[in-house]
Amino acid sequence: MCQTKQVSQWRSEVQEVLESKVSEFQLLDYQKTTTDDIWACLIDKVWKGDPEKKLYEVVQDVFHLHPSLYMTYLTQQSWQDTNLQASIDALFGDDES
Repeated sequence: MCQTKQVSQWRSEVQEVLESKVSEFQLLDYQKTTTDDIWACLIDKVWKGDPEKKLYEVVQDVFHLHPSLYMTYLTQQSWQDTNLQASIDALFGDDES
């Protein structure tokens, strides 16, 4: 019988699968890819939170993560980081003026 857990609870069990995915993306010239980035992308774009899944479903989701979805995730994160910095700059102003 297959056990169901929240995906966050499967993280340690799928570490090698995540590392395999990182290697795959690095072969595709995404050199700065990390297991944490892959995991965060899955949580944000594939699972949309921390749903309950079986281990084989989590592994399948990792292996099926497409590079274009990963790049979309990274691009959106970059925009959010840029917007956050712009908001901080607007809030505190530029003291060098």
